[in-house]
Amino acid sequence: MNAPNKYGYRFSFGPWNIHEGADPFGPPVRPPVAFESKLEAYKRLGYDAVQFHDDDAVPNLDGKSPQQIEQEARAMNQKLHDLGLAAEFVAPRLWEHPLTIDGAYTANDPQSRAYARDRSRKTLDIAQALGTDLIVLWLAREGTYMREAKDAVQAVDRLVEAIDDMLAYAPTIRIAVEPKPNEPMDLAYIPTIGHAVALGYKTRDPQRVGVLVESAHAILAGLDPADEMAFGLAYDKLWSVHLNDQNGLKYDQDRAFGMVNLRRAFDQVLVLDDNRFYERGIVGMDVKTVRTQKADAAEKHLAHSMQVFLWLVERARSLDRAALRQCREARDYEALDRLIVGHLMGHRPVE
Repeated sequence: MNAPNKYGYRFSFGPWNIHEGADPFGPPVRPPVAFESKLEAYKRLGYDAVQFHDDDAVPNLDGKSPQQIEQEARAMNQKLHDLGLAAEFVAPRLWEHPLTIDGAYTANDPQSRAYARDRSRKTLDIAQALGTDLIVLWLAREGTYMREAKDAVQAVDRLVEAIDDMLAYAPTIRIAVEPKPNEPMDLAYIPTIGHAVALGYKTRDPQRVGVLVESAHAILAGLDPADEMAFGLAYDKLWSVHLNDQNGLKYDQDRAFGMVNLRRAFDQVLVLDDNRFYERGIVGMDVKTVRTQKADAAEKHLAHSMQVFLWLVERARSLDRAALRQCREARDYEALDRLIVGHLMGHRPVE
């Protein structure tokens, strides 16, 4: 992987962020893009690392032997090396198989839980072959549509058991839990960063369990993404971020970063930069171009998200910190509002 840019940051996205525009109410509207073409786009767009689901790296892995899985994962790692890229993390895809309809680790059916455990071990094998020590757990179906459908205390215990199995199976691997309050399940068991941090402390090796904050997921929980990041940073558990934007409490929109609420985006950059996140991890974008975008411009959201992030790094580093302290000490929050908005608009204070 190349040296970081002049700001100190490296960036990643997932191949699913270049997509065909299908949504729950309609089919694809853009032609598919071959995986090889997606990989070629990374360096052209200025990105350094790839976010993987397990079957992005090894397609149809449920029907393959351990030897085949390792061989294909190593071949993918060579492709990354040839392109000057690296794998940031691998995530088990535990929300599409028929056995995961009622959840994976927390399913009531023992056969479903066994499948999830086995699939997770395959993910660990893939991660090690790709040269990354980071696993991301998006607990997509670990919840219910009605609370009486599962025992919620037992569900937490089952999540801990599953993570413990992964920690024991791969002693050098770290696991980052990516919480989301809803969608696809109405009611998630681990909806916020606080829940994810607490879950990690129940495992056999809490030092190897951290968190990933996605902007949209925090917004959907009615929380501020910058505060969720700050909480993870306070516990030294923020190992990755998925930056995007969200137009209200709707479905998970994955809008380009900073395009809906610039001040909210600035606050995320401010907390990351002030706490030197560039020394801790990679800045991941989890953004999707809008469905109405033509195919020939369906990569711009990725370039624009990185550009806005770096513009906001400049804004964060040039913020008048003495004026900020003065506003805080004087409890003059109207002046603070004006300071931040004026700074984002490029206006200097007028006495």
